[in-house]
Amino acid sequence: MTSGAGPSDSGLLSQLNPNQAAAADHFTGPALVIAGAGSGKTRTLIYRIAHLTQHYGVQPDQVLAVTFTNKAAAEMRERASHLIKGANGLWMSTFHSAGVRILRAYGEYIGLKRGFVIYDDDDQLDIIKEVMGNVPGIGPDTNPRVIRGILDRSKSNLLTPADLERGAERYISGLPREAAAEVFRRYEARKKAQNAIDFGDLITETVRLFQEVPGVLSRVQDRAVFIHVDEYQDTNKAQYELTRLLASRDRNLLVVGDPDQSIYKFRGADIQNILDFQKDYPDAKVYRLEHNYRSSASVLDLANKLIEKNTERLEKTLLPIKERGHAVYFHRANDHRAEGDFVAEWVTRMHHEGKKFSEMAVLYRTNAQSRSIEESLRRGGIAAKIVGGVGFYDRREIRDMLSYARLSINPSDDVALRRIIGRPKRGIGDTAIQKLSEWARINNMSLLSACARAEEILDRGAQKAVEFASLMEAFATAAENYTPGSFLRFAIESSGYLDLLRQEGQEGAVRVENLEELVNAAEEWQQEHEGGTIADFLDEAALLSSVDDARTRRENNGVPEDSVTLMTMHNAKGLEFPVVFIVGAEEGLLPSKNSLNEPGGIEEERRLFYVGITRAMERLFLTAAQNRMQYGKTNAAEDSRFLEELMGGFETVDQYGQVQEYRQKTWRDFRPSGSGGSHTPAPSAVKHTSPLTGELSYRGGEKVRHPKFGEGQVLAVSGVGDKQEVSVHFASAGLKKLLVKFANLTRV
Repeated sequence: MTSGAGPSDSGLLSQLNPNQAAAADHFTGPALVIAGAGSGKTRTLIYRIAHLTQHYGVQPDQVLAVTFTNKAAAEMRERASHLIKGANGLWMSTFHSAGVRILRAYGEYIGLKRGFVIYDDDDQLDIIKEVMGNVPGIGPDTNPRVIRGILDRSKSNLLTPADLERGAERYISGLPREAAAEVFRRYEARKKAQNAIDFGDLITETVRLFQEVPGVLSRVQDRAVFIHVDEYQDTNKAQYELTRLLASRDRNLLVVGDPDQSIYKFRGADIQNILDFQKDYPDAKVYRLEHNYRSSASVLDLANKLIEKNTERLEKTLLPIKERGHAVYFHRANDHRAEGDFVAEWVTRMHHEGKKFSEMAVLYRTNAQSRSIEESLRRGGIAAKIVGGVGFYDRREIRDMLSYARLSINPSDDVALRRIIGRPKRGIGDTAIQKLSEWARINNMSLLSACARAEEILDRGAQKAVEFASLMEAFATAAENYTPGSFLRFAIESSGYLDLLRQEGQEGAVRVENLEELVNAAEEWQQEHEGGTIADFLDEAALLSSVDDARTRRENNGVPEDSVTLMTMHNAKGLEFPVVFIVGAEEGLLPSKNSLNEPGGIEEERRLFYVGITRAMERLFLTAAQNRMQYGKTNAAEDSRFLEELMGGFETVDQYGQVQEYRQKTWRDFRPSGSGGSHTPAPSAVKHTSPLTGELSYRGGEKVRHPKFGEGQVLAVSGVGDKQEVSVHFASAGLKKLLVKFANLTRV
């Protein structure tokens, strides 16, 4: 290897700005590259690798570069192929791909036999279902996805079953800690017996291999003399430890990242890994990439103004290369529908001015917000594609709940019944359904009728089928008497579906939000179609997710090529668009209500907003609604606290772009609690807690007795305190809606 030369000695480095060139010329020892949004970090990393090989004489097969996605790894390889002779010798991959490569070569040292298999998510669930039976504290209704989440989080934190069992809290994700640890043990034993590992093991088992067999670590270090880690702020504990072990001998570790874009805490990412890099490596060189090539100066001014309020960060300021450009616009719409119409109006206007639809993106905090935007764009004849999700009416939970509605109004709809009879599980297995179906076919009756007569058909499990038929009878009565929104609220709370989602962690919480939005859609439709029934609403929903639309989506990979992009801000990270709309800048949405009491929650939400802002290249629009529908009720909304922090950085406009004076709708701040800028929620945030997730004195499912109607079962609950109402199905009197305060109910 050659040494002692500087950036001026390489023609490669002359193609970089001074800060990029300084980072790319780093030779040996640890280095931290703090790379702001749009600052050319991937370019810098690739040029650094090229400079190592061409100037310092490093062999390509001594270089390792790891990142998080296959797409990012492929992009690195593609760029490297144009600059580096012998680029095929470079080791560029994701963390998990690197783990596969190492374990395939050396896994036998820790008991993995040749040809071991890697289980995917479905395989994991199958094993968990097998081993969770008969574990004390694990009931038949326990969702295996909850257990899989516990196992995945444990592995990302390098916890063994024994470590999990020693945790301080008695319960974890609602399950007894000892029970979760026992399922973990059985799961690991079953995998070992089947010579299999799962996705999380690709990192944890590699770490174990390095810790237990130093000779293997040394061999891999011979192949990874110069290590590069992209997006270091997104590493979890296991990835951190893997990186630390690889770099422990030669210490030629260069990490690239931006604490201001650390937004994946819910996936296990630990921002402290990058914040503490200089503590881990006191001799590390630090390089800052602050020149932004993506966004206009007006957008960057706003981004800097926002993120400087955070305390968990490494100092840097984005410096614009582009001119100031258009002012950032903020619009406060009357409600969420008007918000969607504002977006559609400006998308149309800019399209007429020459922008392609594909150059525009709408970003939101939660997937549930896409519904009103989708509908406004559809009314405007504007094609849209949803990234990282599917159309609102195509989402699993929406289709499930609409199937409940379909069966309620049409008891002969066997397709709907088959979809929902196991969602949630009711103890009616495939064999029972097959026997019921055969009986229904022979007797020319519906499958639901067969369920009602299951005691004549089944030897085992008949009572469960009869109870399901009774439930659907109550639903049929509700469909006749309730408005569409009220019926769907009743169905969501009475079907047991809500309890199913509550067990699914973060994914389940997103699905709950989508169901709340379905109720909103039905209530809005009811306002425009007075006297309309749930059957009429189902017709409307079918038109919005028609067979023809589905075929078109399949034929065109989803949507026409020139389409507006809709996605969450989490999914937008790493992307850029000439025109960006960020909708829902309100308390409870951005920042999310769940972040208000989490340590560091507000800071992460601010980082998320920062990521959204820095996706915009030329035009940026921020919107909020004065009123937003929540679970079928319209409530006054409050501007996000972040808008107050951005005062002076945007212009307030009406729907036509006429500048107005900004009058803030203040959020009511209370005393700080926790760390990282989190606060107790404003009274409005507490007041409007969704009935889907709030704590009620009745939750649904309780057996009760009424002085007049006798025994019954609570199917649905709404309201709180003195206004709490319950819908009860009585064997003698059918469905009754009662005010708890006066109903004189007793629990059985």
